[in-house]
Amino acid sequence: MSPHWSVDTDIPWDQLDLAKADLKTLELVKAAALVESNASEYAEYLCNVFHDDPAFQQLARHWAVEEVQHGVALARWATLVDPTFDYAARFAAFREGYQIAIESSESIRGSRSGELVARCMVEVGTSSYYTAIADATEEPVLREICRRVATDEWRHYAMFYKALKRYLELERPNRLQRLKIAVGRAAETEDDELAYAFFAANTDGLDVYDRRAAARRYFERTLPLYRPRHIERAMAMIFKAAGFEPRGRVSRTVTRGLTYYVQRRARRLAA
Repeated sequence: MSPHWSVDTDIPWDQLDLAKADLKTLELVKAAALVESNASEYAEYLCNVFHDDPAFQQLARHWAVEEVQHGVALARWATLVDPTFDYAARFAAFREGYQIAIESSESIRGSRSGELVARCMVEVGTSSYYTAIADATEEPVLREICRRVATDEWRHYAMFYKALKRYLELERPNRLQRLKIAVGRAAETEDDELAYAFFAANTDGLDVYDRRAAARRYFERTLPLYRPRHIERAMAMIFKAAGFEPRGRVSRTVTRGLTYYVQRRARRLAA
């Protein structure tokens, strides 16, 4: 299976407007390119976890191809804006400093359905993130890239959710178990992957990695991008994956609370 779009022919590279590319967004794009490019590692892990499910393995490998394409597109944009950005060297530094355990044949979430809940969470997060960047940037080429990437991520969510429904029938976890996994995966946005990707993408390799400082810089740039509509849509899909009514009373209440938290934290970081 081939990706749904081409980096070479579907992105209007000739419309690049350097005057509308800002430094903070550039730093985020560099980091995102590294994370997306690492998808082949996750695909190998998923294929090990679902070792007796060849249909899902095929989907996981195709997912990785599209994710890596996202990294290629984002890296090309970053290099055009900043010709000093050495994508290959920065990606190598990221891979050296951040590694995942891909050899395990058991999900770190405790079950295959738990693994798929976590994958749904990741796709919700990335689709919302790229939608937020697309809505915020005035640079036309980056906007087009992010819109295409966000569309892919929503489609990936649907793919993992379909697989989740199949495994729910086999493993039958309750809603609270699924919600616990979803919340736990959301909390992992504070872990090393994003912080280290930001560090590896935006330093010359001579600096000493400080996770808290890197995470702070990362969230200083990301949180102001989110608008209530981004959070509302993401929360609806999260509650759906956890087995709750996507736009029910609980979802609406949690969404309002999360929106307040994101906006308040963004203001505090800016101050």
